[in-house]
Amino acid sequence: MAAPLLRVQSVSKSFPGVQALSEVSLHVMPGEVLGLIGENGAGKSTLMKILAGVYSPDSGYLEWQGQEVRFGGPSEAIAAGISLIHQELNLAENLSIAENLFLGRLPSRWGFVQSRRMRQEAEHWLDQVGLGIPATRPLRSLSIAQRQMVEIAKSLSSDASLIIMDEPTSSLSVHESHKLFELIQQLKSRGVSVVYISHRLAEVAELSDRVEVLRDGRNAATLEFGQIDHDSMVRAMVGRELSRFFPHVPKQPGSVRLELDGVFLTPNSQKPIHLNVRSGEIVGLAGLVGSGRTEVLEAIAGMQGVYRGSIRVDGRELRSGSIRGAISAGVAMVPEDRRHQGLVTSMNVGENLTLASLEDVSLFGILSLGQERRLGQEQVESLRIKASSLRQKSSDLSGGNQQKIVFGKWMAKDPVVLLLDEPTRGVDIGAKQEIYLVMEQLAEQGAAILFVSSEIEEILGMSDRVYVMHEGGIHGHLHRDQMSEHSVMELAFGRG
Repeated sequence: MAAPLLRVQSVSKSFPGVQALSEVSLHVMPGEVLGLIGENGAGKSTLMKILAGVYSPDSGYLEWQGQEVRFGGPSEAIAAGISLIHQELNLAENLSIAENLFLGRLPSRWGFVQSRRMRQEAEHWLDQVGLGIPATRPLRSLSIAQRQMVEIAKSLSSDASLIIMDEPTSSLSVHESHKLFELIQQLKSRGVSVVYISHRLAEVAELSDRVEVLRDGRNAATLEFGQIDHDSMVRAMVGRELSRFFPHVPKQPGSVRLELDGVFLTPNSQKPIHLNVRSGEIVGLAGLVGSGRTEVLEAIAGMQGVYRGSIRVDGRELRSGSIRGAISAGVAMVPEDRRHQGLVTSMNVGENLTLASLEDVSLFGILSLGQERRLGQEQVESLRIKASSLRQKSSDLSGGNQQKIVFGKWMAKDPVVLLLDEPTRGVDIGAKQEIYLVMEQLAEQGAAILFVSSEIEEILGMSDRVYVMHEGGIHGHLHRDQMSEHSVMELAFGRG
């Protein structure tokens, strides 16, 4: 039997007030895809940063290709053949693709960069990942999916034997994800090993030779090839059965709270958008990536104007392109990109939670620190946000807890219309269910909820009705008894 490429033995790591890892062990074989799963806060990121040389373990050790190693930094891990592709891609937008691929190791001679050689080598690696585009193109001109492939090409160009992928499909379409899966199979056939971290369990089951499960910083289970299925992974992650994953219970809706009447987002729009959401309803907005789903939410929230038509909340027309007007009318939006649009990561938990409510915690324009603390603590307790204190930096929290903060910021305003763009993107299975419960709670209180999701199970499980978009317009409208994966996808592809 072949020896492991990597062995992690009894590794522990703590931070002030937090035991992140306790005696964690695992191994990765050559040419193997190892799935790594666990709820947010289970220790996955800490472990991967140890493998990538970002952190050093407090105890335990790593063996790489049969030798005990202790990396002094990321450059040493990369030199050894370990590459970590972060969920938040680590690329320089102002540089070309080639410059990004060889950043920190530019080919040079007599102190001059060999631009032609760099371009030729870059295009070789781009071809390897199926990205046949000029290496001289600026990175900023690429889609998220293309940038993901650039990161993988960068790993291959550094002669990586082990590539760690952290939530690689979180911003990819279904088609782009399948391209990535094909590439992973090609890497595997060449003997490159992959550690695949994802909250999308269907992907983990499809790709993995084995699955390692972490829970509360410890090994919870190792699932061999024949044992990998959705229920087994869920049981191992949360330590209990999730007999009912989607908690949505259809209710008798009230009056129309949100209405879009004949809306054209741009002069080039081909179809008008008509939709409405009633009090107490949760309505899904489905469609392929690029169909215009996010743009609809942004128009309602005043983040962009509309070319024609009207948007009304409780019968009152909103001023086109006015964020202030939308907020005053009771509209709240949880954006897809929580780190850049939903949070101020340099602020602490309490400051973020009260960011939308400064008028409510101020007197004559002067912030009341006591009222700010009380309001922040109410949201922490209501949403069960796991933070050491209100003063903890938001950037230090898990993805699920960051998302709860974005929810909490708007829940403090008691919104009448809640817009959610990919509300469970990049959060674990336990945090997903807690977010669904928050949606249910707000609907019960009379809010009208319109949400975008690329996960068809989420659309079917949480929606009273669903509007399906195609090429910038509403192509179909389904009630709950008409909703199925087939019916939604037919409309998303412009059929039906």
